[in-house]
Amino acid sequence: MLPIETGRELWIDAIAQTYSLNPDLVRRLEEEFRALSSQTLEEFVTRRHGELQKHGLRNEAIYRQLQAESELRRYRSPALSLRQVRRIIYG
Repeated sequence: MLPIETGRELWIDAIAQTYSLNPDLVRRLEEEFRALSSQTLEEFVTRRHGELQKHGLRNEAIYRQLQAESELRRYRSPALSLRQVRRIIYG
């Protein structure tokens, strides 16, 4: 069995070669993917709320957007109501 780091490097090399990417870019993408996919539902809603506010969206539109996006995320959780979205953001 290969050590984990060796297996990770083989994976990075394979992706880099297959898609003609720099291995450093593949490493960064993997790290970003892992960080995003390890977020809790609450972390996702809080982070995304701030991002959508910066784009000028108002809260009612943000709540609907977050409700829809939460159903597409990797974690398994029940669908959020608009009230639950508000409560995650404001407590």
